[in-house]
Amino acid sequence: LLKYWLEVSSDEQTRRLEARIDDGRKIWKLSDMDLKSYSRWYDYSRARDEMFLASDTSWAPWYVVHSDNKRRARLNTLTHILSKIPYEDLKRSKVELPKRQHRGDYKETTYPFRVIPEAF
Repeated sequence: LLKYWLEVSSDEQTRRLEARIDDGRKIWKLSDMDLKSYSRWYDYSRARDEMFLASDTSWAPWYVVHSDNKRRARLNTLTHILSKIPYEDLKRSKVELPKRQHRGDYKETTYPFRVIPEAF
C-alpha cells in the first residue's frame, strides 16, 4: 500500500487561491470549501499530524510530496511509485510487422470528411 500526502505550503496555497480569485478563467475552480479550509489552516495541519501518527506504519507508510511546484510533484511522485514496483526482467520475443494486404481495387473515398483544423 502506497499512501501519498501532497504537501502545499501556506504561502503557495495563498498564491493559488488568489490566482483563482483574480483570474476570471480560474474562478470556477474556487469553492466555498476552499475559503473555509483556508481560514482553518492550522486545524487541518493538526489533523494531518494526528493522521500521520495514527496511520504511518512500516507496512503502509505515508510519503510526503512537496507540491508547491505541481509539475515536479507529479514527476517525483511517479518516479517514486515506479521505484517501489518490483520489476522482473521479462524475455521478449521478437515482434515483426506482418505484410500488409495488397490494395487491390481499393480507392480512397471522396467523402467530404469534417477534418479539424491543425493548430499544432
